[in-house]
Amino acid sequence: MLVLLAGIFVVHIATVIMLFVSTIANVWVVSNSTDESVGLWKSCINGSCSDSLPYAGEDALKSVQAFMILSVIFSVISLVVFVFQLFTMEKGNRFFLSGAVTLVCWLCILIGVSIYTHHYAGGSRDEYQSSHHGYCFILSWICFCFSFIIGILYLVLRKK
Repeated sequence: MLVLLAGIFVVHIATVIMLFVSTIANVWVVSNSTDESVGLWKSCINGSCSDSLPYAGEDALKSVQAFMILSVIFSVISLVVFVFQLFTMEKGNRFFLSGAVTLVCWLCILIGVSIYTHHYAGGSRDEYQSSHHGYCFILSWICFCFSFIIGILYLVLRKK
């Protein structure tokens, strides 16, 4: 049981780190023809980044930014709650609060990345006709999967 809890803890820390990286870095969409990448916050061309995103004023981008920030916050809160419950909870109880907060994080990732996928990642815009998904986009979907698995495991596990 201790090994399982340690494994979940390590995966949760990895998920928090990947969420930080995917939210902060500017490699959500990468151009195939030029050395250009676009993220949630900046657009980078040939290694120099600027705040001028082609779709900076759109509400969809602001929603994605908000939900990704919320997912990072809820993931960190869930990790802190898990550590707190690990040392204060009575034996035999389940990690309901940690699981619930992790599933809220999962929901925020789902909403944020789905909005980005619908609006920006399809290649339907003129600026990104020949482009592919960057590592931040892929990391976000990996964090989506990990958060769901961790949340369900927290709900199922009992402290022994």
